[in-house]
Amino acid sequence: MTLQLVSKREVGFKRETEGVVERRRADRDLDLLDALRRREPMAAERLVTRYGERAYRLASGITRSDQDAEEVVQDAFWTVIRKIDSFRGESAFGSWLYRIVANAAYQKVRGRQRHRQELSLEEVLPLFDENGCHVGPVADWSSRADNPAIQAELRMALTSAIDELPAAYRGVLVLRDVEGRSNLEIAEALGLSLAVAKTRVHRARLFLRKRLGHFMATMNATTVTACAS
Repeated sequence: MTLQLVSKREVGFKRETEGVVERRRADRDLDLLDALRRREPMAAERLVTRYGERAYRLASGITRSDQDAEEVVQDAFWTVIRKIDSFRGESAFGSWLYRIVANAAYQKVRGRQRHRQELSLEEVLPLFDENGCHVGPVADWSSRADNPAIQAELRMALTSAIDELPAAYRGVLVLRDVEGRSNLEIAEALGLSLAVAKTRVHRARLFLRKRLGHFMATMNATTVTACAS
């Protein structure tokens, strides 16, 4: 991966542009905000229609349980409705809602894992040297990922790998790679610094790549054994 140097002017322009995007998103929800604050009868239904699927994807991605995700979304939306007057517009409404959903999901997971040791990524991430380069060779299996013969197994391996991730890493992964949110939006939605959001996204992707690399290596070994038989 190449590193690109940007001038202070470019950085400032990028931040200004991101701010404009956030304001536009906030403006898009002004009608919903007004309805919620006025306690209009259909406001809750409009909230579910606009954000229900996205909130469920985030909750499901963190909890890895359909039932828990449904409970999380219900609790989170009830919290949004009750606390709508506390929303001051300092961030986009969607980011505020995502934070409430994520916090509810993390609480649900913590309740489930009180007696369970959570995976430490330090034990399973690829090894790097002092220059940030991989210690061992990294196999490039991406060209084979489109092979229809292994896609079903690959999806199962990916699902299993995501299940292994700590909840905090699943949250950023869903927002980044499913919802398409920027690192800045993720940081704002989850109450993280930008550096922490970037690090979690990067580490989650590295972990998945390593797990899928193991899967592809196993598939290769199985194919070789079958051909030799």
